[in-house]
Amino acid sequence: MTRRVAFLDRDGVINVDTGYVHRWDDFRFLEGAIEAMQHLSKRNIGMVIVTNQAGIARGLYSEKQYVELRGRMLAHLEAVGVSLMGVYHCPHHIDGVVPAFAINCDCRKPKPGMLLRAARELSIDLDTSFLIGDQLTDIQAAHAAGVKKAYLIQTSLQTGEMQTSPCPTYTSLWQCVQHIDSQLY
Repeated sequence: MTRRVAFLDRDGVINVDTGYVHRWDDFRFLEGAIEAMQHLSKRNIGMVIVTNQAGIARGLYSEKQYVELRGRMLAHLEAVGVSLMGVYHCPHHIDGVVPAFAINCDCRKPKPGMLLRAARELSIDLDTSFLIGDQLTDIQAAHAAGVKKAYLIQTSLQTGEMQTSPCPTYTSLWQCVQHIDSQLY
C-alpha cells in the first residue's frame, strides 16, 4: 500500500536558515512550523524531510555533526507529537573540499534522488504527495520525481531576492499547510 506524504525541506521551511545550520544551539524552528507539522500528523499525512547539506562536502561540519543535530530535532519533534517517516540528506557538492563528498550525485536537489529513494523505501505515492520547499531547486526536484504539487515558502528571514515562482508561494509552513488543508478537505 502506498501513502501520500508531505516532503519538507529543512532550512528555511522548518527552521530559520542562518546558513549551514549544524549545531542544536543554532537551530530555531520557524514560527508556526511545529504547529503545521502537528496539523499534518493529525490529518494522517506522513512527513519526510529532504535536505541538501552542502556544508558537509564544503568541510564546514561533519556528517556526524549533522546526524547529531538531526537526532536532537527528531527528539524535540517527537516530544511535541510529530513523527516523521524519514529524513533524507544529500551531503554532496561538486565544489566540495572533502573528496568523498565532492561529487556530482543524483540526490542533490534539483535532482530527484532523495525523493525517489524515499518513495522506494517508504512506499510513497509520488502522484498524490506534495513538496514544500524554499528554493526553486526544491520545486524542480519535486517535478523531476513526479510529485505534481509543490509549494514555495519565502519568509522575511531569508536573505537575497524573492524568487519568481511557478507554484503557489506562502510566507510560512503554517500558512501553506492551512491552504493545502482547505484544498484536501
